[in-house]
Amino acid sequence: MSLKLIIQIPCYNEEETLPLTFRDLPKNIEGIDTIEYLIINDGSTDGTVETARGLGIHHIVNFRINRGLAYAFRAGIDACLRLGADIIVNTDADNQYSGDGIERLVRPILEERADIVIGERPIDDTGHFSWKKKKFQRLGSWVVRVASNTKIPDAPSGFRAYSREAAIQLNVINEYTYTLETIIQAGHHKMAITSVPVKTNPETRKSRLFKNMWAYMIRSAGVIFRSFLMYKPLKTFLFTGFTFLAAGLAIDLRFLILYISGDKNYHTPSLILAATFILIGIQTIIIGFIADLISANRKILEDIQKRVRTIEYKKDVSV
Repeated sequence: MSLKLIIQIPCYNEEETLPLTFRDLPKNIEGIDTIEYLIINDGSTDGTVETARGLGIHHIVNFRINRGLAYAFRAGIDACLRLGADIIVNTDADNQYSGDGIERLVRPILEERADIVIGERPIDDTGHFSWKKKKFQRLGSWVVRVASNTKIPDAPSGFRAYSREAAIQLNVINEYTYTLETIIQAGHHKMAITSVPVKTNPETRKSRLFKNMWAYMIRSAGVIFRSFLMYKPLKTFLFTGFTFLAAGLAIDLRFLILYISGDKNYHTPSLILAATFILIGIQTIIIGFIADLISANRKILEDIQKRVRTIEYKKDVSV
């Protein structure tokens, strides 16, 4: 069977860096019959599109306005599937990742050992990463590993490869970034996901994804929490509910101990607080069961969506 690899590159005003990125992309890989390149022009106001055409990029997805990285990634995956890609590699247009790592990314998929492969950057050896950024990257990746039950050491890495089967199942809900959410999804769906070490290039420009590290951490935490809540609602709400319930019962127990020991004060504020905590706990537990039912329906819908997409993205369909 003929295998097609499409390398997609989200772009936003990448006229200067796109040629550097394209120069390092592989032109042939053992086991791959066809390699094509696709850019997602995310509302660029410079000559990104003209540069891409001049370089011989095979496919261009155009947005008239900037829609953000997550939307661009989704649109690229959709286009690649419609173009018949068997493997999709996503890389950045700022030449952050070394192109020779693409062969290492696709190898586990070609050998049928993985559905998703994440490029693990040498974070500790990356000179333009500050000490604080390195620590935050490690912390964030650890949180994602816990939330997804995977062993990916570099969760924020955008250098990754997807099999056709894995790409069909992707659902990027948030509008910020796809990197963390898709790993949590993969873990929830029991996909075979692994990582390989890759090289990075010197920084060509500052990141446009976030203004500062704290903004990135806050937004990433929101993405992780929302993704975990989406797939593990019962566990999340039960933990929260039983915490409030235990706190309320502890306050009640304190009142009983004081009352039995002879303290005849009513301790009205404590009793009100205990009742409030118990009510919150019970309501949260009920919400957890309702959310779990909604999650079960989501699984059914995702299965239907996968079947529909499989039909929609037949190999003979093109854009």
